[in-house]
Amino acid sequence: MSDVRTGLRDITRDAVRARIAAVALERFDTDGFENVTVEQVAAEVGISARSFHRYFPAKEDAVIGDPARHRDALAEAFRCRSTTQPVWPALREAFAEMLERGSTDDPETGRRSVRVMTSTASLRARNLEKHQAWADVLTPLVVEQLHGPDAELRARVLVQAALGCFDVAITTWATGDDPDAAAILRRAFDGIAPSA
Repeated sequence: MSDVRTGLRDITRDAVRARIAAVALERFDTDGFENVTVEQVAAEVGISARSFHRYFPAKEDAVIGDPARHRDALAEAFRCRSTTQPVWPALREAFAEMLERGSTDDPETGRRSVRVMTSTASLRARNLEKHQAWADVLTPLVVEQLHGPDAELRARVLVQAALGCFDVAITTWATGDDPDAAAILRRAFDGIAPSA
C-alpha cells in the first residue's frame, strides 16, 4: 500500500512541477523572464512563492530544470553507436535521438522554452552548466574512440562542436518554420563533418 501512495505522490508532484513550469514558460515568453516574478507565477498557479521554491529552487530552474537532465541517456546513446560508427556520426545520432525522444512533448512548449532560454543571460549561463554536464560525460567516451596524439584535445573539440551544432539546431527550430528539430540537427552536424 505504501508503494502505491509513494507512486501517486510522485505522479502528483510531477504534475504540479509540470504545471508550474508551463505557466512560468508562458509568462516568461510573453512578458520577458526578467519582468515576471516568482510570486506572479505562483499566484497564477495557485500556490505560494515558498511552494514554488520547493519545486524549483531558483526561477531559472523552471526553464532549464536539472542541468544534468538527459546526460545519462545522451551518453548511453553515444556509447551504443560508437562501436559501429565513427565519432562524429555517433555524436550526431546520439543528439538526434535525444531530440526525437523529446518530440513526444508539446512542440510549442519546447519552442517556448528555447526562446526564453536564449533571451536571458542567467538562463544562457544555466544552459552552459547543462552543456558542461553533458561534455563531462561525453568527452571520456569520445577519447576512448580516438587514436593517435592529442586524443583528449580532439575529443574536447569534437564534443564542444557537437554542443554548438545542437544549440544552433534547437535555436533554428524554435524560431523557424521547420517542425523537425532532429532533421535540422543532422543538417547542422553534416555542415561541418570533421574527420575523426
